[in-house]
Amino acid sequence: MIATAVAKNAGRRCKPGAYRVTSVREFTLCSRTVRQMTAPTFATRLPAALRVLLIALSLLLPAVTGHMARAQEAVWLQIEAHPTLAEAEQRARAYAGAFPNVNGFRMASGWYALALGPYNAAGAAAELRNLRAGLLIPSDSYVSDGSLYREPFWPAGAQGLGARPAPPVSVQSLDEATPDADAPATPEQAAPIPEVIEETPQQARAAERDLTRQDRMALQEALQWEGFYASAIDGAFGAGTRNAMGAYQAAMGYTPTGVLTTAQRQELLENYRAVFADLGLASVMDEAAQIEMIMPTDKVAFADVTPPFVHYDSRDDSGIRVILISQSGGRSALAGLYNVMQTLEIVPPEGERSRSGDSFTLTGQGDDLESYTWARTEGGSIKGFTVVWKPEDRRVMQRVIETMQQSFRSTGSGALADVAGDEPEERIDLLAGLQIRRPTMSRSGVYLDRSGAVLTVTELLDSCERLTIAGDYDAQIVARDDALGLAVLKPSQRMSPVSYARFATATPRLQSELAVSGFSYEDVLDLPVMTYGTLAATRGLDGDEGRARLQIETLPGDAGGPVFDSEGAVTGVLLARADSDRQLPENVMFAARPDAMSALLAEAGVSASMAEGGATLTPTALSRHAADMTVLVSCW
Repeated sequence: MIATAVAKNAGRRCKPGAYRVTSVREFTLCSRTVRQMTAPTFATRLPAALRVLLIALSLLLPAVTGHMARAQEAVWLQIEAHPTLAEAEQRARAYAGAFPNVNGFRMASGWYALALGPYNAAGAAAELRNLRAGLLIPSDSYVSDGSLYREPFWPAGAQGLGARPAPPVSVQSLDEATPDADAPATPEQAAPIPEVIEETPQQARAAERDLTRQDRMALQEALQWEGFYASAIDGAFGAGTRNAMGAYQAAMGYTPTGVLTTAQRQELLENYRAVFADLGLASVMDEAAQIEMIMPTDKVAFADVTPPFVHYDSRDDSGIRVILISQSGGRSALAGLYNVMQTLEIVPPEGERSRSGDSFTLTGQGDDLESYTWARTEGGSIKGFTVVWKPEDRRVMQRVIETMQQSFRSTGSGALADVAGDEPEERIDLLAGLQIRRPTMSRSGVYLDRSGAVLTVTELLDSCERLTIAGDYDAQIVARDDALGLAVLKPSQRMSPVSYARFATATPRLQSELAVSGFSYEDVLDLPVMTYGTLAATRGLDGDEGRARLQIETLPGDAGGPVFDSEGAVTGVLLARADSDRQLPENVMFAARPDAMSALLAEAGVSASMAEGGATLTPTALSRHAADMTVLVSCW
């Protein structure tokens, strides 16, 4: 039996007796249908020249079909794909030192694939499992039939298709080329340029039935990544998945049938996997931290250990970093770590925060970096990780985080010792080798009421993207007086300060002792510092009655702090040193008087509380009294 002839004309006119061979087992004879014909019967109905050609084809048929059978059995283990030829050649050279069967092909997508093989289909899956288990190839390597592979580029000097599986053979119609029956068959005539035969919707659906649930879920993930699918990843091809497939086909220029062909499925998956190929996702076991997890090993490399962290720094300019968390402790230690992590620069303040009894999650989004942190306590130890990336890589890294989270495993109940390796440089802005996030500027303020409204200086307001009071509370400006140099802030959530300002009802006498409470060293110290001086004048140098002149030596961080008399009443608020061509002595400072603030407080909707008078406070008592109402105001 030579073949079963299929009547199809592909919309093309043909001459009487013309034929087209679409594969070695499928013939088109114009619009006639010929079925179940033996070779002699079929041959006697054809012209002499055509009979000669068919005889030659029948002689070639066993060799061609044997080649096809071998090609169909040949598969590859695709291990990586890269966007540029230079990167792919570099990685191929590295793999060639460990594997004798490394091959490189340009893909239909324009990327460059690295593949091991060829293998027979029966043994490829087992080889894939063995190489993955030995961590010899990336964990996302997979079996490929090579249909999307094009010209080879590795090994160096590879020509033609090499060992690449050949698609079905096709011969041009006699409309386009009529062979000379008397001429010997040339290699070009015997083995024409391959042409991929597209599946019909029925064939595509039949091939789809052989997909596993994992295969179906992978297709849904790829469709979701491309923006065509927004439903659950469940492996069920319902209306949503069919619509997504049709939309993908239309976008790629295919007929939108809603059923992907084998080639279309592979193309979709190749393009999806290529996005992650250069990350080198592979399992890493860190013995010091006793943690095993999949990491982007082509982007990060081990740097050092500074308990409770193991640092994997970026290999290139991608900005990707991984930090393993490993320390002993239970729930209370986990709560402490949750608070500490939020002070680090790698955890920007914008982002979701969540904490349960046994775990916490921190996300951070900044202009220069984003991060994800997760940790849990189990069996007396705390294990987790932080991954950092550039904002433009957010989409890819969200998928990487899912992989890291799912693969995370504690390999033992132990954790990093309290001290490991060389001690890092002792700096106030470093924690275990990580930069602590610090404000660009901090000044002092004074609470005005029980809701947490704060009076401070305008000096730090204009260059801030974010304002905080007491370190953690976001604040908004509700009123400001630039002429006076003061502003009123209100916290974004209600606070309950221990105490708040009560203003003096009378002006202190000249040369009386006063004290300023302020964060002299900005955010370095947790409590305000008391600085003592005297009242030099009840007016400013130019006669301004809203300002009092003090004889006191303060630091920039003290600006905005309350000025107290000996009984603890607030007689004013220390103003920032004004920029001027005149250089005043260091001990000349000014404070805004209470009566000058009344309009500002009214605008902010704050009622000033007045002091009732009392006994003189000792320095210790005055310090405690001042600390309860003095607050740190920070600009970020």
